[in-house]
Amino acid sequence: MIAPDRSYGDWKAMAESESARDDGIEAVSIVTPNWTHHRIATAFLKAGIDVILDKPMTTTVSDAQELVELQRATGRLVVMTYPYAHHAMVRQAKHMIRNGAVGTVRQAHVEYVQEWATSPFSDRDKGAIWRQNPEKVGRASATGDIGTHAYHLLHTITGQDITSLRAEFHNCGAPKPMEDTAYINFRLENGAPGILWVTQAAPGQYCGLRIRVWGDKGGLDWDQEKPEVLRYVPLGEQEQIFVRGHGNGTLPEAERLIHLPRGHGEALVDAWANLYAEAGFAIAARRAGYTLAEGSVELSGAEDGLKGMLFIDTCADSHQSGGSWISMKQ
Repeated sequence: MIAPDRSYGDWKAMAESESARDDGIEAVSIVTPNWTHHRIATAFLKAGIDVILDKPMTTTVSDAQELVELQRATGRLVVMTYPYAHHAMVRQAKHMIRNGAVGTVRQAHVEYVQEWATSPFSDRDKGAIWRQNPEKVGRASATGDIGTHAYHLLHTITGQDITSLRAEFHNCGAPKPMEDTAYINFRLENGAPGILWVTQAAPGQYCGLRIRVWGDKGGLDWDQEKPEVLRYVPLGEQEQIFVRGHGNGTLPEAERLIHLPRGHGEALVDAWANLYAEAGFAIAARRAGYTLAEGSVELSGAEDGLKGMLFIDTCADSHQSGGSWISMKQ
């Protein structure tokens, strides 16, 4: 039960009132639409309250840069909500690659495919409608909405950033103001090529976020619609299937995200729980002046939110130039 005097109809009043209380909130979770993120996060950071912020971080790179600078100035945390990185098998893949399981990364393919934007929107599809309004979402629609998840997953698992890309935006569903599909070629820091494809207009596809990474010693394959399974094939050997659970090759970094034995399903809600648990650890440690052991939490911070906005902006620049190769902004 929320006390009547702490049930706010306005986020400004909430930030002011809670920051003045001895028992005020320790953090705020901002899950409002894109165009409101910057001003709400700014208010709470200035009020001395840690922020858990939905992606994409803002609608412009300049607003994202302001939040990064404000986070540094205030010393408060900004935790970006990229939940897929908090699946146990994603963390398994990340640390297997760090440990050399695939050798040198030579190519990568990441995709996020959905169907919900195939048909015309009705007046009831309010969430879909504002996602097609550039004044509310910025320079890209599907690329910002789900492309940022695909980009973040690529960066998380490979440990490399994109250095250059070429992007083409398309409308493959019913006519609409902004893109529902994007095809993106990219180069990683070590020069490895890759493809990032996102669409919200592919009938029969639901929430198909999938990543495949190949190196000179093997490959990894993870599909978020089957989140408990990670496929690994060492070059010249039989494939290995890692199933989420304790032991049997599960790395310690992934073990920390596992709650149940194999056969008792864990999925996206558990990944969200892992994200919020690690955010809680980090926020509690900051408030107590305690330094967490290295690697005990693996969160995405303000800089990761900015990287997501730079990715969107670079894709938009490339598309507007006719699909030219453009250096990824840093």
